[in-house]
Amino acid sequence: MLTQLATLKTRLGLEIFDTTEDLGLTNLLRHVSARFAAECNRTFDYAAGVTHEFRADQINILVDRPPIELVSQFALKSSESEGWVLQTEVEYLLSPKKSVIELAEPLGSVRQLGRVTYTGGYVLPASAPTGSQIALPDDIEQACIEQVVYWYSRRSQLGLLSISSEAGIVQQFQSADLLPQVRATLKRYERWLN
Repeated sequence: MLTQLATLKTRLGLEIFDTTEDLGLTNLLRHVSARFAAECNRTFDYAAGVTHEFRADQINILVDRPPIELVSQFALKSSESEGWVLQTEVEYLLSPKKSVIELAEPLGSVRQLGRVTYTGGYVLPASAPTGSQIALPDDIEQACIEQVVYWYSRRSQLGLLSISSEAGIVQQFQSADLLPQVRATLKRYERWLN
């Protein structure tokens, strides 16, 4: 999850030791974290030894878990019966933001698949980065917190568009979608497909 439950409870002014709302808040955190990943077309959390497949004629490989910490191997597949064949001595360069692997030449043709094994993503707030790992940017964590707080505070109104009273007063509710400032933050971390 893109923030910790304790951080969220502090922002909401809830007692850390009161677990009454923990399940609902944890579910909202999971939902917002997944929604952020879908909105940005990427995975935020850090992982080692993940793979990304691409058409072998590409020279710019945009992985789904940037920033890239380490590239460990490349493989090429021409058919299912042959499977993946390890490629050695592949010349590559990481883009300045470590989000694209730039190959000196394609691994193969458009009729073949390439696969890169790499380590990348952001270390989430529950852990501390070590070595060359990069922590989740503060603005992403804060956007997650604010979105969860917004949905939590409106949990009794989700799905309602308006309520009218006996006095004829109609109360309109804003859409329960992502907050404008959250959308603006996510736009900066959006991964473009090639």
